[in-house]
Amino acid sequence: MVKLTPELINASMQYINPCRDRELDLRGYKIPQIENMGATLDQFDTIDFSDNDLRRLDGFPYLPRIKCLLLNNNRIVRIADNLHEFLPNLESIILTGNNLQDFSDLDPLVALSKLETLSLLTNPITTDPHYREYIAYKFPKLRLLDFRKIRQKDRQAAVELFKSKKGKEILKEIAKKAKAAAANPAAAESNSSKVPTASQEDVQRIRDAIKNATSLQEVERLTRILQSGNIPENLNAENGNGNGAPHEDDAMEM
Repeated sequence: MVKLTPELINASMQYINPCRDRELDLRGYKIPQIENMGATLDQFDTIDFSDNDLRRLDGFPYLPRIKCLLLNNNRIVRIADNLHEFLPNLESIILTGNNLQDFSDLDPLVALSKLETLSLLTNPITTDPHYREYIAYKFPKLRLLDFRKIRQKDRQAAVELFKSKKGKEILKEIAKKAKAAAANPAAAESNSSKVPTASQEDVQRIRDAIKNATSLQEVERLTRILQSGNIPENLNAENGNGNGAPHEDDAMEM
């Protein structure tokens, strides 16, 4: 592991990315926690923390310029309640390949008033049957979830679900879990830290397959396998749906 020092920040690659934003590349250092970010002098629109060892999304000073955080392939289980106070202009958060377990884990993101793009692919939370409906309901300004558009009809269906008796029971259960986690955060984090029964080698193999997938359907199929912890030797044998790509207006690449 490498400590995130001002020296590392200043020595890391800085460039203008394809979106014409100024980006700081901090990926792949196995950084265990976010700190010393004041050394950036708020000069970046995007910061890439991918492929590190972060467990918490916190530790930021006030950085109003930041619009995008790339946090792929960390171990994030908790998000700071006051994140919106320090990063008020965040528009995009990519949390693919982390360990967010419950809907209540996402509550701190609701306060980000400019958030339009969110990816939670290969997090345990995505296996919940009401996952997309809950996100559409809870984040009314979100445009893209897991690189798929949230359509108006999807949002309306989500509103109708959570106005129903069944939906109210779901929300009540989510609130109950959130209250329990707030009362005992150490236990909640310990529960969130449980890893799949699969070996690290198998987990890495399927994550590599996800990176090389050619369609959103394939990513979702591989995600379900990863979260089950039961990873077959031949990943292609599980594919019963082919490699058909989603419609152009339903997906968006980074």
